[in-house]
Amino acid sequence: MTVRVRFAPSPTGMFHVGGARSALQNWIYAKQQGGVFVLRIEDTDAARNKPEWTEGILSALDWIGISRGSYEGPYFQSANAGEHRAAATRLYESGRAYYCDCTREDIQARTGSQYQGYDGYHRDLGLGPGPGHALRFRTPDEGSTVVVDLIRGEPTFENKLIEDFVIARGDGSPVFLLANVVDDMTMGITHVIRAEEHLPNTPKQQLLWDALGVKPPIWAHVPVVVNEKRQKLSKRRDKVALEAYRDEGYLAGAMRNYLMLLGWAPSGDREIVEWSVIEDEFRLEEVNPSPAFFDEKKLRAFNGEYIRALSVSEFVDACQPWLTGTGTIVPPPWQPEEYDDDAFAAVAPLAQTRLAVLSEIVPNVDFLFLASPLIDEAAWTKTMKDGSADLLDAAITAFEALQSWDAESLKSTLEAVGAERGLKLGKTQAPVRVAVTGRTVGLPLFESLEVLGRERTLTRMRAARLRLV
Repeated sequence: MTVRVRFAPSPTGMFHVGGARSALQNWIYAKQQGGVFVLRIEDTDAARNKPEWTEGILSALDWIGISRGSYEGPYFQSANAGEHRAAATRLYESGRAYYCDCTREDIQARTGSQYQGYDGYHRDLGLGPGPGHALRFRTPDEGSTVVVDLIRGEPTFENKLIEDFVIARGDGSPVFLLANVVDDMTMGITHVIRAEEHLPNTPKQQLLWDALGVKPPIWAHVPVVVNEKRQKLSKRRDKVALEAYRDEGYLAGAMRNYLMLLGWAPSGDREIVEWSVIEDEFRLEEVNPSPAFFDEKKLRAFNGEYIRALSVSEFVDACQPWLTGTGTIVPPPWQPEEYDDDAFAAVAPLAQTRLAVLSEIVPNVDFLFLASPLIDEAAWTKTMKDGSADLLDAAITAFEALQSWDAESLKSTLEAVGAERGLKLGKTQAPVRVAVTGRTVGLPLFESLEVLGRERTLTRMRAARLRLV
């Protein structure tokens, strides 16, 4: 048997990090088994589907290493509508489904409860197809449905507790439960690896597989992904869009590594590992069924480690979208002609050790490419106090007299200026840093001044001094 897995997202919004985790698990499992990864776009919700969301799915998969051309598809669920309707007809004609025209109010009136499920009222009334007649699957009254799950063992569901569920709406269009099953049958899917939230649907879908005369797939329901409050990650409440993390400057390798740790861990006391190790060691059977906490702080730390592991040239290349404003990245505050490759290359090794995400490169280096620095007013107020004007005057005079404009000379010169006033270097350099870069924190000051150059440094210090008048 050739293993065939599928990833079946809906193009109705940004790409969820939980979906990315499921895609990677399917991808690795298929590779390990010498199988096939199938991408199916479940696009039957015409009111919410947009072509750009489909492209977003493909682009996000590209980014995490599931590249176009390396998998089967994408297929579109809407193209299989004829098969969905044919399956619904077969179930009706075989007596495994029946038509019902009950409304929610009708059911509540009969049962006396707004919470009770469908009561099987139309099971034997012989209602035929027609406008407003939904098609319901006839669930067995006895026995149980056992779901063989690689992660959760064999969850068992009593059939009598499963209501006769709708498989086609009143307009004849099949619902998700049936369409999903028919698509998996049509595409020869052997293993369904998906999120835990789908587990309650699984006994219903397995009953449909049996009723249609096809052996169900092997199931694997991976743990739900939760936030710090142990609530399921929500698009409305949490930061869940993979594209947002990508555009903020998370590296694909860091994101892939971290996502695979949501419910699983490699051998030994380690978490940051080569992708080849994950591909070799990952086992579905070892996935922990408990909810997996998506810890953004931990992800940031991961990403910082991945950034520092780059070569300097790789780091320079990785920063380019934020330095040039390409693609979906917000343009930087300087004009393209103001950017200087050589200047950035000179400070890149200094910046690389300080970033957690690549977008942080902009506030670290903007002083190099702007005509004047962007002043952080809070930093200015905190730093430019009594004595700052005198200190700047002395520093300007000392810097003007420097024979060699290099980091060591700049540092020793400013140390001397501070020593004359009984100040340590930290206190002495703070007004200079704010005057030149606009902030109290950033890259090492003296290396920054060396790259910025004598004239631009002194011009900014003089401008700051005038502002203090």
